[in-house]
Amino acid sequence: MRAPVSNSTAAPDGLAGLGPKSRAMLAAAGITTPTQLRDLGSVRAYARVKAVPGNHASLNLLWALEGALTGEHWRVVAQEHRLGLLLALDALAGHVEAVDAPASQRPHASNHS
Repeated sequence: MRAPVSNSTAAPDGLAGLGPKSRAMLAAAGITTPTQLRDLGSVRAYARVKAVPGNHASLNLLWALEGALTGEHWRVVAQEHRLGLLLALDALAGHVEAVDAPASQRPHASNHS
C-alpha cells in the first residue's frame, strides 16, 4: 500500500491531471499552491522545475501543467498546443541566457532609427 503524499511534498491541490510525482517536482521547485502555478503559467513553472538539480522532468510535465491550467487533457495539449508551448519555452530560455550572459556577450540594442 502506498503512503499518502504529505502536504509538504504535494503541490498544487485542486489542479486535475497532476499526479504525485508531478506535484513533488513542483514542490521541489517551490511551487506549492495552485495560485503560484497559475501566476507562473505552465512554461515558466516547467522551466523552474527543470532548473532543480537531479530532476527528470520530461516534456510530458509541460503538457500536464498546461492541461491542469486549461482543463484540457495532457494528450490534447501535446497534440494541439505543442508548437506554441515549445516556442514559448525556447523564448524564455533565450531571455534567461541573455540576462545571465556576461555583459560583453549580451546582444546590444541598436541606436539606429
